[in-house]
Amino acid sequence: MCPSRPRPSRCSRFPPALGRAAGGSRRRGNPAADWTRELAHAAKAINGRAPVHLIWTREDDIKGGFYRPMVLHRIRVGLTAGGAIWGWEHHLASKPIFTGTPFEATSVNKEGLDITSVEGVADTPYAIPDFHVVQHNVDSPAPVLWWRSIGHTHTAFVMETVIDELSTIAGIDPVAFRLDLLKDDARNVAVVKLAAEQADWGKAMPKGKGRGIAFHKSFGTRVAMVAEVTVEDQAVKVERMVAAIDVGIAVNPDVLTAQIEGAIGFALSMVLRNRITLKDGMVEQSNFDDYEPTRMREMPRVEVHIVKSTQAPTGIGEPGLPPVAPAIGNAVAAAIGRHLRGLPLDLSQTT
Repeated sequence: MCPSRPRPSRCSRFPPALGRAAGGSRRRGNPAADWTRELAHAAKAINGRAPVHLIWTREDDIKGGFYRPMVLHRIRVGLTAGGAIWGWEHHLASKPIFTGTPFEATSVNKEGLDITSVEGVADTPYAIPDFHVVQHNVDSPAPVLWWRSIGHTHTAFVMETVIDELSTIAGIDPVAFRLDLLKDDARNVAVVKLAAEQADWGKAMPKGKGRGIAFHKSFGTRVAMVAEVTVEDQAVKVERMVAAIDVGIAVNPDVLTAQIEGAIGFALSMVLRNRITLKDGMVEQSNFDDYEPTRMREMPRVEVHIVKSTQAPTGIGEPGLPPVAPAIGNAVAAAIGRHLRGLPLDLSQTT
């Protein structure tokens, strides 16, 4: 029995919600449409004589943008003597993204709950008895916005690292622990098994290396990832990522593979180092010297395996990101013998 164990906490610090690709939808497509005011001032200043192409400097973008809300999770879990979960109490505290925006009518319920704050927890695919989730809304002057996969960016990390830590406490293999909780859904089971098989799960790793697994379902798509890492001199090197995905009918397999590869590269620097910090109300980071993007040399070998299906297709634009951080975090835990509770991963953390 372990209901009296210290409560695991997970605190996540996420990067700016910047638009980095064609269209810049994550930055330009925001409810405040703040950039339109600056554009209007520029157009007015020249009396509309010419089209206006508004470009922010990198410093403007990092210091004056929108940010993923800081989120704190606190979980209390009970295990039976045999290692089975018998109760799960989950509290989250964060600033809601959609409250006070035009999207509030469809994303916030009558009790004031922003459903994106708890997605990935409240609808977990794991069959957990006596499961209770509470969301605490926090006010903050820091402007917040979505990042790729919205609430799943933090809920997947917390759920999957806690599940992994529980499997360690129970003395049960992490894959077997998950499969038991997913056994009522054959598609979930198939994805986890495929990722584990393709990643040589169970094969011994040398000292200083670790292998970790994560599974998450978001936007109707199931993704399991296995990460292999090397930890040396307080630094983490992600060597290999193996992904299994179930998107129903795979309309364009090449696009599916590209989206998974892109999600891993997109998330890697967030997992390993990047954070936005504020001092006296100002963002301290300003450019790529103190907010370093993923470098080509850091990109791991990526393998993508698609589950054959005749089910209706779902999508892959968002679901590839959530399992990246927990898979790497669990691999680091396997390498160093302890789980890290927060993002970015901090090897100096002692509890």
